Amino acid sequence: MTAPSDKPLKTATRIVAAGRRPEWTGTPGQPGAVVNPPVWRASTHLYPDMAALRGHPGNADGHFYYGRRGAPTQWALAEALTGLEPGAEGGGTVLYPSGVSAICGALLTVLRPGDTLLLTDNAYEPSRAMARGLLADFGVKTIWFDPMDTAAFAALCPGASAVLLEAPGSLTMEVPDMPALIGAAKAHGLAVLVDNTWASPLGFAPLAHGADISIMSLTKHVSGHSDVVMGSATAGAHWYGKLRLRSQNLGLVVSPDDAAIMLRGLRTMALRLDAATAAALRVAQWLDTRPEVARVLCPMLPGSPGHDHWRRDFTGGCGLLSFVLKGGTAKARDALIDALALFGIGYSFGGFESLATPVDPAAIRTASPWPRPDMDAADRFAVRLAIGLEDADDLIADLEQALAAWAAAR
Repeated sequence: MTAPSDKPLKTATRIVAAGRRPEWTGTPGQPGAVVNPPVWRASTHLYPDMAALRGHPGNADGHFYYGRRGAPTQWALAEALTGLEPGAEGGGTVLYPSGVSAICGALLTVLRPGDTLLLTDNAYEPSRAMARGLLADFGVKTIWFDPMDTAAFAALCPGASAVLLEAPGSLTMEVPDMPALIGAAKAHGLAVLVDNTWASPLGFAPLAHGADISIMSLTKHVSGHSDVVMGSATAGAHWYGKLRLRSQNLGLVVSPDDAAIMLRGLRTMALRLDAATAAALRVAQWLDTRPEVARVLCPMLPGSPGHDHWRRDFTGGCGLLSFVLKGGTAKARDALIDALALFGIGYSFGGFESLATPVDPAAIRTASPWPRPDMDAADRFAVRLAIGLEDADDLIADLEQALAAWAAAR
């Protein structure tokens, strides 16, 4: 779809239009034309003759070859995601069976034995496990760093090969100075990878800020319905070919049925993100008034670590936040979570339903302590909330009675 004037299409319009080429959906007005790319289930693609087989363009995007290299359903999703990433011009998106697979595929693209990876200390825990396990087994050294200390990070860059950033942190929600971190890394020639699952390209554009690869767990916001697992990595022209080839070397592929579900979720992602962000901010503001709560960790909330960075560099938020209880015990926190009626207990976010999980970062921190130096040492028990599409007033009422259960068990 092209803009009706010389002005570029806005994000909500691009989400609706992306990945709907006429060659995949049919020409509007002609027999067989449909709104959504059909689900192409095929492991084998047939050629009319030997000349066609020998003349095939080979390992090129958008051409049938073998099912492992995709078909229009997967291509449509990849193209749609690429179109949402400013700075991806000339590049593309690779789809993976999960978000963790996308992180792994991106790291294995930019790293070689003997390299050093810089890894943000508040990273998604499977990223840390990957560094300590798979990457270490392949001879890659990892150095963890406090993402809020830009000067210390810059001092680590000489001699390193790549950095994996995440903004905000998965559990503790700090928003670092991303332009400064990316700028320091690029000044020393590092490949910059960003796990952008929290914000998605609707809220932050890593490639436009100079990063090399933007990674997402599509399981979260793009799906939006907690019914499919997938990941993606988007790169510009320099890294895309290498990223795609590494994925093919690993034999990675997503099913056309899952790609179709993701495309369906993508069409409503902007609306869902706006709704969840607004509700999360209301919940965060309410929690900030509660005497039981020592601190609310929500990038959209003034006073939250890195809020000024979020306000300057981000164009949107999401429903994920954490709050720290004022003292108490792990048993009392369990009582709080168990008392919640509208929040499920589960490890995810971005779905239509709200979730709650305990937050215990101390054991997985290397370069930055938990609790942080500006927190009381007794205030170490936290809860992560994934705010869904329920009414915010109902969620607040549920949290209020759960805090009463916490106080009784404290």
